[in-house]
Amino acid sequence: MADEGTAVPNLARGWTAPGGPASPGDFRLGPGALNAETTQRVARLDKVLPKSGVQSLLLGANRNITPWCSRDPFSIAPDPDIKYCLQSDDSVSPEWIPQGVTGVSDAKDNELWGDAGNIQLFASYDGSDPGRNDDPEKPGGDCTASELEDDDACNQKGVRITFVQSRINPATGSPEVKYRHVLLGWTYINSADHVSFDGLHASENPLQTGVHAGGIVWYGNYLYLADTRNGLRVFDMRYIMDLDPDGDPTTHDAMGADTDGVNTTANIEDKTKVGRQNNVWYSFGYRYVMPQVAAWKFQALQSNPKGDYACVSSGAPKASWISLDRSTTPDRLLLGEYCKPREEDGLTSTGRIASYPIAALEGRSADVPAEGWANYLPLTDGGAQGAAAKDGTLYVNQSKGIDEPGNLWRYRWSNGNLVASGQAVKTARGAEDLYIERGTGRLWSISEHRPGPTDCKLAHAGDDNPGETDYCQRVLYGHKLSWLDSQP
Repeated sequence: MADEGTAVPNLARGWTAPGGPASPGDFRLGPGALNAETTQRVARLDKVLPKSGVQSLLLGANRNITPWCSRDPFSIAPDPDIKYCLQSDDSVSPEWIPQGVTGVSDAKDNELWGDAGNIQLFASYDGSDPGRNDDPEKPGGDCTASELEDDDACNQKGVRITFVQSRINPATGSPEVKYRHVLLGWTYINSADHVSFDGLHASENPLQTGVHAGGIVWYGNYLYLADTRNGLRVFDMRYIMDLDPDGDPTTHDAMGADTDGVNTTANIEDKTKVGRQNNVWYSFGYRYVMPQVAAWKFQALQSNPKGDYACVSSGAPKASWISLDRSTTPDRLLLGEYCKPREEDGLTSTGRIASYPIAALEGRSADVPAEGWANYLPLTDGGAQGAAAKDGTLYVNQSKGIDEPGNLWRYRWSNGNLVASGQAVKTARGAEDLYIERGTGRLWSISEHRPGPTDCKLAHAGDDNPGETDYCQRVLYGHKLSWLDSQP
């Protein structure tokens, strides 16, 4: 048994070394201050809007994945065991940037949601969000009416979750992979005293300028989302609101009434509005909206530089990515940091990692401390985009930018330290979060890059007329763990 659970003194602990011990006390989480109000607002919203279950959402999935295609973010890196290509618009979209990954293998011990299996989820943040990088003291973050009319991407939409399923088409008997986007929402009471919702976006300035969605974990009914400078946001699979129950966007279906007794309708054709406006519900054009039901907040002082990749060595961490380890007892949620050391300023941290007994996060009535261990990651140059653990091995994805394949590292715990277990395995450019699918023995991830102003093409070597291979378009992919573990 690996000794990652070995307790260390729960005292403030500064920088030790790559792979060395860190202070688990810095990771302590407390229930969000607005959890009670959030619960009330979601219950009120539930009385107004109809809901859809995960299985119904998947049966109505409206977008297609092509297993394998000419897109090649791996180029000189070994091909994965499986590669899913998103529809072209999602593959090249400047608006939505994929990040976190999870699936039904995290959610259920038997890897089935009811009778539905082979489900992956990934999160994307709104990269066109005009408020994400704007200082609130500097005007220019809001869209004008004409800008909105010209391009709905001008809206601050925040974060969406994409449900993916490989299945047999009941009509044709043929295999297919389909997917559907779901907008994440934040409930509030508007000026007319109606319950409403908005996207997760930059209104939380000055603490941060948007939710990056770098990691997600689906466990039971709950979806946990990494919230970089705060902790975790929580969503509930039992509260997926359906604004188009008849499946025809042109009919503007009837919704329910709030406490004022006024009946409402929904409009998902208009992509420029969100929430209840003049008794009509909007959702930036998305059929499904999943509202936040709770939050967990770091209890230590948050002193990481805002908007900076460098990290402090103690105090509250960044929640850059999360994953689930079902190979331990109890099941635990891993939480870690993306950091790039900057030694000249004394910011030497390579990023920390710790864990929580995930079942404790369902209570929300008391603080949840991290388990009795924490480590700095062994990456001397930092840049961990995601990590997942199984049977004492920690797999870490390290992106190397747009110009070269990423590194997939393997580490094990030894005497309280994380140490290398083999060499880096080359993987996709723009490699992101990690998710272990136990039944298939796959380690899933997703690539984030898209074609842009930089050159994202590689010539085919050795051809008289070489042509080009686009290595920036996004793919969802899985490596076999058995293959990874066999590598030198």
